[in-house]
Amino acid sequence: DKHLRAQSKRKPAKKTKKAVVFFEVEILDAKTKDKLCFLDKVRHHSSFFTHLWNLFFLKYLYPQWYPARQSIRLDPKGKSLKDEDVLQHLPVGTTATFYFRDLGAQISWVTVFLTEYTGPLVIYLLFYFRVPFIYPPKYDFTTSKHWVVHLACMCHSFHYVKRLLETLFVHRFSHGTMPLRNIFKNCTYYWGFAAWMAYYINHPLYTPPIYGEQQIRIALIIFLFCQIGNFSIHIALRNLRPPGSKTRKIPYPTKNPFTWIFLLVSCPNYTYELGSWLGFTLMTQCLPVAFFTLVGFIQMTVWAKGKHRSYLKEFRDYPPLRSPILPFIL
Repeated sequence: DKHLRAQSKRKPAKKTKKAVVFFEVEILDAKTKDKLCFLDKVRHHSSFFTHLWNLFFLKYLYPQWYPARQSIRLDPKGKSLKDEDVLQHLPVGTTATFYFRDLGAQISWVTVFLTEYTGPLVIYLLFYFRVPFIYPPKYDFTTSKHWVVHLACMCHSFHYVKRLLETLFVHRFSHGTMPLRNIFKNCTYYWGFAAWMAYYINHPLYTPPIYGEQQIRIALIIFLFCQIGNFSIHIALRNLRPPGSKTRKIPYPTKNPFTWIFLLVSCPNYTYELGSWLGFTLMTQCLPVAFFTLVGFIQMTVWAKGKHRSYLKEFRDYPPLRSPILPFIL
């Protein structure tokens, strides 16, 4: 009994505290290799956004160099580290060297999309209504006698209104901003092509497609089918990512038949986008539209191949049958 009472009086053994690992972090300019700052006693579980990012940029740099325009890298020419990257999971020792690069002034993706999509919508309508100083004065505010011209205007307007609404209510962006210079490049592309196409489609001397109503109706079916498909894919991609999350998942077909193309293609939103513009080209039989479709196809192929490679690298169980943009071809 004495032995038991003695044991009960003993104080419970203290739990050993885990050793806290601190890092020493050196940040150099990616271009000049000059030392910008040195941070000591940075905790091993610190992420760039919650600790290192704020500590460095708010304490050592000017306020106008806000975090969205900055890039921290392991290598001067390497990729930017993600906000959620944690020090202990990076291939660095307790003394780590990172490289800083200024990405320049930034602008939100939403602002860029709204600007680049509003332009074609307005510009096309200016040509459609034949406002003064576009065509000879006798054609000011006149309307075309060809019903395909009016149909083309409705399709073009529908396409860009759809894009604007998707930007506001559907798309979830993994990155909040892009370089400010991109808005000038993107607007030049979209606005310039819209003006070029609209000028010829709405021109008083425009001639309808060679095969007449049959060609126009087939083209309209293709256009509408692909527009619905494109919207369906955007909804499916939106549902993969919860609000405020940056998690990436493999997209799979849903109950919506328009998403079944995921069985064969990694980026069916681009596939449907290409189909829409092929339908619009067939409908208008206009060379500038065909050229816009070709340029868009080349650019979307580049994006699709990049995303396809990213999927293959990130997911070991990624479906091997899928192609980037065109089933079994490309």
